[in-house]
Amino acid sequence: MCSRKAAVFVSIILLFICSSTFAQGADQQEMMKKWQEYMTPGTVHQGFAKMAGNWKATVTMFDPSGQQMQSEGTVVYETILGGRYLKSSFKGTMMGMPFEGMGVDAYDNATKEYISTWVDNMGTGLMYLKGKWDDASKSIIYTGTMVDPMSGKDQPSKTISKMVDDNHVVQTMFNIVNGQEVKSMEIAYSR
Repeated sequence: MCSRKAAVFVSIILLFICSSTFAQGADQQEMMKKWQEYMTPGTVHQGFAKMAGNWKATVTMFDPSGQQMQSEGTVVYETILGGRYLKSSFKGTMMGMPFEGMGVDAYDNATKEYISTWVDNMGTGLMYLKGKWDDASKSIIYTGTMVDPMSGKDQPSKTISKMVDDNHVVQTMFNIVNGQEVKSMEIAYSR
């Protein structure tokens, strides 16, 4: 009996959708065209596929006094959801402790922006960045926010991801303090 009611309910919904679609005509076709463009991986997404594989990471952290601390790790990049996104899984050490993190990078076909998210075991928040490709420097320049654990508030940040060649990438991260960029970390990736 329940399956019969469900079938009637689904039929009514489909009838409503079909009649609405018929009434909209060309608008519906244009909407479908735009969705197809939005969901179809393009040239940038093919660039994500070139990143897939195992990488070595050399991490240099900078503190305000100019001291540097280095550590190493490994990163596995893989495309997910039909090549639409690039997932990274990082393992290494940070400040003498085991470090593990995960990122998802995207390119939004509609807004023409790169989007990068990051989570790791050194916090409970999420870093969220948006960026644009800068052809002159062969870099993606991201801006966004991350939580400052001291204040509990969002802190502006900037990341420059420079594509040196197919086997070398350098990411430089800056905290924005009182409107000034302060270099906090640099990661050199190689394979």
